[in-house]
Amino acid sequence: MSDTIPILWSFRRCPYAMRARLAIKSSGINVALREILLRDKPDEFIQDSAKATVPVLRLADQTVLDESLDVMHWALSQHDPENWCDVLRREPERTQSFLQELDGSFKSSLDRYKYASRYNESAEEAIRHRSIGADFISSMNDTLGKQAYISGDQAGFLDYASYPFIRQFRIADIEWFDDQDWPYLHSWLQAFLNSDRFLAIMEKYKPWKETGQEIAF
Repeated sequence: MSDTIPILWSFRRCPYAMRARLAIKSSGINVALREILLRDKPDEFIQDSAKATVPVLRLADQTVLDESLDVMHWALSQHDPENWCDVLRREPERTQSFLQELDGSFKSSLDRYKYASRYNESAEEAIRHRSIGADFISSMNDTLGKQAYISGDQAGFLDYASYPFIRQFRIADIEWFDDQDWPYLHSWLQAFLNSDRFLAIMEKYKPWKETGQEIAF
């Protein structure tokens, strides 16, 4: 299988890998999925990308993409049946600004809030980082009060690039998150979490290192 179609190294719960799988699923492009455990990375995975972080996509010509947004762009450049990339063409400046903040200051604050002990953050610092992340989410809620999705009238690139990270922020303290005055954001996120699309990309597979078997995805 892997001689003729791209190989996607993935870890089910990683938000970066989630958004890559979402884009690949939407594109309809076939890949050979290799599920891994981040605590037990196969040598072949590390050989494909020295960064050793998921997702990693090795194309049939041996080109390696190891940034999740690059994987999204590649998949949708092959086929974009749901027109996810419309917002990229329509609003390039807003798109760039949103993605930079999402993957930059928001993700940094998310990590230091959700994994405070890993970053040696005090409880007070963790709450400060939560507040920074909440400001970004509040701005998303404001956007969703004006239009159906972050990308516009239809869900698109910005929505699917951000859903996994907002989900992760919520998981850090579900009761607190659900109590926030973000009515549009809550509806937006819950619709995604309850969707067949989300269930489809979250199917559980045994690690490739154990089975040696690739999954047609």
